[in-house]
Amino acid sequence: MASGRRRYRTDRTTVLLGGLIAFHLVIELFLLGADWGLWASPGLRTTVYDYTGFWPGLLYGWQPNYAGQGAVMFLSYGVVHGGPVHALVNMATLWSLGRAVADWVGVRGLMLVYGASLLGGSACYGLLARSAQPMVGASGALFGLAGGLMVWASRAETGFLKTWRVVGQVVGLLVAMNLAMWWALDGQIAWQTHLGGFLAGAAIASLLRPVAV
Repeated sequence: MASGRRRYRTDRTTVLLGGLIAFHLVIELFLLGADWGLWASPGLRTTVYDYTGFWPGLLYGWQPNYAGQGAVMFLSYGVVHGGPVHALVNMATLWSLGRAVADWVGVRGLMLVYGASLLGGSACYGLLARSAQPMVGASGALFGLAGGLMVWASRAETGFLKTWRVVGQVVGLLVAMNLAMWWALDGQIAWQTHLGGFLAGAAIASLLRPVAV
């Protein structure tokens, strides 16, 4: 019976993550085609960033492109990326971390941690950054998934050394993720978003009860 529930969760996880990844990659492919002049306009990516990216200036008096942009951008920034490498790195990470999170708290828990981490990442960026450039990408949510995994793994371990072994593994993962983002974005990483996403993911994870296997 337990194995049946596990297979059901795995199937739902595959559908959810596959859909999310396909959604992000289709957007990136469409923008990439525009960059290459295959359709639309080569300036389409800039226009999409104008409307969906997180612009800190909108919190400090900038004129929005549409009503409510200052609120929508707290989530919309996570659906576009800085280029194909950025998108591929993030989606590969989403597949790996997302499945691990779903193993702990199921599909609903995964969606909750992912959404909360997106919001936490943008909120922290809005508080700490004063950049004139937009912030885009799903990495805030990915760091939130990592934060959740650290919380649950620490709870599952017993003893000081085992707990800190888990913490060390997650810190190593975060360092590797930052290096991958740094490489994918030519040295431009929104560490504020990573920090906010990680803290939000860890906070939500502490309130969730892991599902039975």
